[in-house]
Amino acid sequence: MQLNVRAIHTFPERGGAAVEHDAVAVAADGLEGDRRKRAAVSIVGHDSPHTRANLVLSAPTADVEGLAGAVVRIGDTLLAVEGTGNACAGLYAAVGRVGTVRVGDVVELVEHDA
Repeated sequence: MQLNVRAIHTFPERGGAAVEHDAVAVAADGLEGDRRKRAAVSIVGHDSPHTRANLVLSAPTADVEGLAGAVVRIGDTLLAVEGTGNACAGLYAAVGRVGTVRVGDVVELVEHDA
């Protein structure tokens, strides 16, 4: 199954509205314009309507969660993906290589622990 980026959001203020992007630069500490939080990047599937995640992918969240333990390439960015460690749906990711992510980018599996 091929995954793509369906939407990109940043949340500049705690509790504030999401800002949608067609493309965004990803630095070591997260998406440009996003407030800093527990993880650099948060990721969910398209079926999580009330999420505050940065990247929404083109599959259900249950399928997206299968990427836990993987390193993925999205655009020219590398992300090390892990579970949230709590009841929140989706995944967190650390930035392994900075770059730009765009809506429509393919999520490529680079390596996986499992």
